[in-house]
Amino acid sequence: MWDDCDTNAVTMVKASDAESGRRGDVTSDTTTEQVLDDGPDEPLLTLEELCARVGISVRNVRFYTSRGLVPPPLRRGRSGYYTPDHVARLELVQELQAHGFTLSAIERYLEDIPADATPGDIALRRTMLAPWAHDRSVRMTRADLESRAERPLSDDDLALLATLNVVEQRPDGTFDVSPTQLSVAFGLIEIGFPPEAAAVASQMYADHGRQIARELYDIFRRLAWPTYKEAGMTPESVQAIVERLKPLSITSLVAAYEAGMDEIRRENIDRRTRAPRGPGG
Repeated sequence: MWDDCDTNAVTMVKASDAESGRRGDVTSDTTTEQVLDDGPDEPLLTLEELCARVGISVRNVRFYTSRGLVPPPLRRGRSGYYTPDHVARLELVQELQAHGFTLSAIERYLEDIPADATPGDIALRRTMLAPWAHDRSVRMTRADLESRAERPLSDDDLALLATLNVVEQRPDGTFDVSPTQLSVAFGLIEIGFPPEAAAVASQMYADHGRQIARELYDIFRRLAWPTYKEAGMTPESVQAIVERLKPLSITSLVAAYEAGMDEIRRENIDRRTRAPRGPGG
């Protein structure tokens, strides 16, 4: 869902998807353009070719350029040309949109990408955006949820499920549900898990999850990606490697969590056994 401030702009862009791109070979953007010089050889695309390659309309390209999401075209006379860098950045914008990023969020995300990032560097970022969770949400009604729970669900029960990010209510009253987490969440309802604790725990998981993700991404970018890049691996090959890393990463996190809980339990036991006893102890 786009931010309210972005809605009109996005509507304008999407409404033009059927527009013909024939006039796209001649650039008329108000954005400052780069002059094409006799630099190193690299494949150049006209606006028409770029749109066909990425699957995007002429108006979209111009709109994203005006917002600074992609650099302006290289210019020779009145004709604009586009490089693999333009392709990579447009594909990244499309990927971010597919993941539900608002236009403002996309702008903030792209601000972190260095201006001299190569198409390969950008492709890596797009590869790392691939969803790690294979748990696709399913649509359910309240009656469906109660059938799965084998009991009526109060509004407080539904609120707890929402706090745990297991369900998300849609405007039509149905719910997007994470099926793999549903049985665990129903178990928490059965034991009367406090909503306040659920909210704090959910936020903690989200915060630590984001921090771990950033650090793992940084490790991959600094220590693994240069090796794969030097070997000439394609983004598709890197994606296959990332897919293989997913189960290892998840298993490692679970093992570290379990080891940490055992360590804390032992520390608590040691602290209680070493505590000074009272006169009657």
